[in-house]
Order: sequence, then C-alpha cells, then structure tokens
Amino acid sequence: MNFFSKKQKPCEFSVPAAVSQRHNRGFFRTVTNGSVFEHELYDEVRTKIPVIDAAIGKIIRLTGEFHVNCGDKRLQPYLDRFVKDVPVGLTGVSLGSFLEGYLDSLLTYGKAAGEILVDEKNGEIVGLLTADPTDVHVCEGENPVDRQYYIIKDGRELKVSHPERILFTALNPSPRYPEGVSVLRGVPVFSDILEEIYSCIGKNFQRVGNVRYSVTYKPQTENDMARSRERAEAIAREWADGMESAANGVVKDFIAVGDVDIKVIGAENPLLDTQIPVRQLLEQVLSKLSIPPFLLGLNWSSTERMSAQQVDILTSELEYYRRLLNPVIRKVAKTYLSLQGCEADVEIEWDNINLQDESELAKARLYNAQAHALEIENALKESEISDR
Repeated sequence: MNFFSKKQKPCEFSVPAAVSQRHNRGFFRTVTNGSVFEHELYDEVRTKIPVIDAAIGKIIRLTGEFHVNCGDKRLQPYLDRFVKDVPVGLTGVSLGSFLEGYLDSLLTYGKAAGEILVDEKNGEIVGLLTADPTDVHVCEGENPVDRQYYIIKDGRELKVSHPERILFTALNPSPRYPEGVSVLRGVPVFSDILEEIYSCIGKNFQRVGNVRYSVTYKPQTENDMARSRERAEAIAREWADGMESAANGVVKDFIAVGDVDIKVIGAENPLLDTQIPVRQLLEQVLSKLSIPPFLLGLNWSSTERMSAQQVDILTSELEYYRRLLNPVIRKVAKTYLSLQGCEADVEIEWDNINLQDESELAKARLYNAQAHALEIENALKESEISDR
C-alpha cells in the first residue's frame, strides 16, 4: 500500500472527435482559454525588467549545442538530418530551435510542454510544437508515476488521446508543486519595487531635469509698489519671449530694473542616489538566475574576469538544465527511430561548457601537469627509500 499516493477520483471527460482527428495540427492549437494569473505575472516581469529577460536569454544560449548518437550507425545520417531539419512551429527549424523555446518556457513558468506532430496517413513526424504550459494539466493516473495529460479548452479539461506524443518537463517539482515552480518565483516583489524606483526617477527628471524658473520681482519704494503689477507683467512678457527664443536657438539677454530674483525650481533638492538600492534589488534577482552581473553589462566589481566560484556555480546550473532536457531529446529521437522501424538506443553528447579564458585554461593544464609530475617524483623517491 502506498501511503503517499493521492488517488484521484475518476472523472468523465468528453473528448471531441476533432481532438484526435486533427492531431497532425497539434492539440494545443485548439486552446483558446486557460491563462493563469501567475504565469501572466512572470511575462510582465520579463517585459518590465529587461535585465531578467536578458539573463534568461543568456542561460538558454550558454546551455550549448548537442549531438544525438544513434546505436545503429546505419541510421545515424537519417537521425542527423531529422535533428537538423525537423520543422518547429510556424517559423522554427531543428530540434535545437525547439529546445530553446522549450527551455525558455521551463525557466519562465516552471514547466514546459510540447508535442510531437505525427501524420496519421504515413506515420511520419511532421514537426514539433511548443505548447503554452498554462493550457496543459498533468494528473495522476492509476499509480503515482502514471501521467494523464489534459488540455484546457473553453473552461473544460479534455483528455489527450495520444499521451505518448506529449513532451512535459517540470522545474524543481515538489509534493506540493508537482508541476514545478518558476525560477522567477519571488522576483515579482522586487520587480515592483524596481518599477516604482524607475517611475520616481522619471518623474523627478520631469520636475528637476526639465528646468523651470521662478522669477520674483520685489518692489523697493512706494512708487514701485504702485506700479508693481505693470512691471511684473512686463517682466513676464520679456521672460517668456526669452525662453521661446532660446527654444528656437536664439539667445537673448534678460534685462530688468529693480530687485529681480531668478531661481531654478527644485535646484535646492538634488536627485536621490538610487544606485545602491537598485543594485541591492538586482542582486536579489540575479541570485535566482545564477548569472554573473558582468555578463549582463553590470560592472559591479573592479575586475571583468569571472571567478572560479562563479564558473562552478554557473556550470552546475547549466548542467542541471541539460539533465532536464536530456529525456526530451531522447524521447523525440527514439520516437523518430521507432517510426522508422528501429528500436536502437540513443545517447546525447553535449558540447563542453567553456566559461573561462583560453589563457586560464592553459594555466590550469600546466598546473595539473606539474602536480602530476610531482606525484611521480615523490612516488619514485618513496620506492627508492623502500628498496634501501
């Protein structure tokens, strides 16, 4: 008896015939409803804070390229051609292009969904489709590891007729969040503060940066007091004419008689220094993404070289994302081989992650060689002592 299994009550779903008959066009093309507020919030965060969008793009590109090796060498050229030329959505081509959108969805929403499109007539793969993860729901089947896929359409959950063609990955799943959590969880709080700071900076520049003047005329005698209104209006006309001429590129001097005081409005209140609070907030955001600041153009340190600790952290993150993508690549490749009548296994070979300078790598190889030579020398000395 499995005590941790939450057995689902059997539900009846009416699956329209169009879902199975038009499968070669994709399940998720029929979805028109089912957006989740949390996912829309993550989209808004990426739109309003460009550094977050840039960081996710860097992670996707740094994940690197891969090669799929087929166990049957006779089919290797066909598999390579499929990986290179398989259509993806409306505009994409290649399995790598599909994985870029798939990983983007995985990082942003905490889960990614896709579909292997198969032509029902000839049984060939006609393309890959990246789905909106908000339209996909995963339920427990007869046992805790049995997946049941549903799509949301018109407020109803419709069971997928070919679950073996569905690709689904969850980021950091847990018993409470089995469908995964976004890497941006917790970031919207800081993004709201950043947005407010940037909004205040804009308003302050409108008030202070766009200079406005205060012209004050102070009458000195009784005669000046009697004609103060007339002189104030004359000063106002001349000042307005001078400002209008300056806007048109003509410089005019302003000459006044009497005690006239001219000040810049807000000059005594300098702009607030927002560098420190903005940096503190961005540090919290980038800590979620494990991206060194200088890769995003943020010069916060005196050196531009990536430290060994940052290299190790970022490399481990990229390796983790590769492990999440490996089952997806393997399933697509094995499905293609199965439709070709071959049950050979496949292996995914990723390119090496190179985040250091070539000079640093050369130094590391030199130090390793020197250490190996010292170990051999010490072993020889110990053997000579033992022989004596």
